[in-house]
Amino acid sequence: MSPPPTFKTHYPFKSHFLKTASGHNLHYIDEGEGNGNPTIFLHGNPTWSFLYRKLISRLNEHGRCIAPDHLGCGLSDKPNAKDFKYDLKNHSQNILDLINHLKIDRFNLVVHDWGGAIGLSAFRSQSERIEKLVIMNTAAFPSRDVPKRILLCRFPILGSFLVRGLNGFAGLATFMAVKNSLNPDIKKGFLYPYNNWQNRIAVWKFVKDIPFEKNHPSLSLLKETENSLKNYGKTPILACWGMKDFCFHGGFLDEWIKKLPHITSHRFEEAGHYLLEDKFEDCRSKIEPFLFG
Repeated sequence: MSPPPTFKTHYPFKSHFLKTASGHNLHYIDEGEGNGNPTIFLHGNPTWSFLYRKLISRLNEHGRCIAPDHLGCGLSDKPNAKDFKYDLKNHSQNILDLINHLKIDRFNLVVHDWGGAIGLSAFRSQSERIEKLVIMNTAAFPSRDVPKRILLCRFPILGSFLVRGLNGFAGLATFMAVKNSLNPDIKKGFLYPYNNWQNRIAVWKFVKDIPFEKNHPSLSLLKETENSLKNYGKTPILACWGMKDFCFHGGFLDEWIKKLPHITSHRFEEAGHYLLEDKFEDCRSKIEPFLFG
């Protein structure tokens, strides 16, 4: 698939790949240098490392910035479900494998959406490796507070038709996840990897992997991750939250603060789920000094 004409203007990064245990190529960018701890950026659904493009372009002057695309997302391979099990366990293992492959011991972690569950699940028994943590409209604990429009996308036939056939998740997110309209080139950038039925497999599988049911196969791992949050009682944590998010609304931030009262939180009243699009400079002005001040 050909990128949009202005793609490299907005995403001017060199691509790197890791061959995962499942035999597929996991794409990541690795920008900047420095003697301090690297910063790992984990995206959610239906975004990819493109979400962090502006933040990495600003922060890589301070140190190393690494942002992978989960399998099925971004510029990573998009294998069939029979070749890769798209679930929390396997996505988390891929991140752990990547960090170990890069021989990184301690690092800062920046997470959004599914990035929170994936990243904190990956290091649930190695929390000491996370030096500082930035959370943005995410969760790493079970919740049955799931919008009906997302639950609708989980139905086997209707859901796959809506998400994979009509692009009714990634496509709709480009205006439902923002308070302000996206620049057309930026919208194309978000949608670039998800241009056909096969390439939208992870978008749908992420929706299917929400542990909504009491017997959901990913629920036990997410509970383990929730239990591990107590290990971050002394870890510096910054929360930036888009308060117009219809999914990870302010109640999720309140739950984070209940679990980890020392969190420094910033609420952006006029930002949606893609808060780095709606309020980039406001978020940058909080994140940069927190990580490197």
